[in-house]
Amino acid sequence: MVKVKWFGHSAFMLRSSIWSILIDPFFTGNPKTDVKADDIKADFILVTHGHGDHLGDAIEISKRCSSVIIAPNELAIYASSKGAKVRNMHIGGSANLPFGKVKLTQAFHGSSIVDEKGNIIYCGMPCGFLIEMENKITYHAGDTALFGDMALIPGKKQIDLALLPIGDNFTMGVEDAALAVELLKPKIVVPMHYGPWDIIDTSPDEFAGLVKTPGTSVIIMKPGDEIEI
Repeated sequence: MVKVKWFGHSAFMLRSSIWSILIDPFFTGNPKTDVKADDIKADFILVTHGHGDHLGDAIEISKRCSSVIIAPNELAIYASSKGAKVRNMHIGGSANLPFGKVKLTQAFHGSSIVDEKGNIIYCGMPCGFLIEMENKITYHAGDTALFGDMALIPGKKQIDLALLPIGDNFTMGVEDAALAVELLKPKIVVPMHYGPWDIIDTSPDEFAGLVKTPGTSVIIMKPGDEIEI
């Protein structure tokens, strides 16, 4: 059994009886959560790309908790330069880890950090994550557009839980996300990356109404909600 908690936007915690995995830990400045980064502990931190609403508090949490940040190579190098523990990976690569297995999938987006002087620091390619934990498979798509090769992501196994962006403008909107569900065919899909700001304030109910994939259930979570898979 894996417990999955949503903190709003794209920030999730996956927990087994032993391990905790934090994904895209955007707490400071996240208008959809009252959770403070200082209250969060994690064994591993998965970061899909370098944008501030995804890298978020990852480096600070890693340094405080000795958490290992798993990220695409260039982003991992940046995090390491700031004192974080890292596991450098890249698109298509997988690794067996204490909690199970993680594989980096492609995502069609950007990845950069804007420093205090307004300079853009390139952070390589963005990614999604396919996470195997307690014999359950979770797909966190990161920030991405719809792409046909999503159909290949599950491989020979069925995804138990897909976490998909629906906010439009920067990522898939509700219609494209519903098409993504058809390609992925997960048991459960949870919409994410919508609502904190007007520019991505789409409707999860509209998304749910568009999902017609047999065998897939849509769960609309509220920040702070937890489900089990």
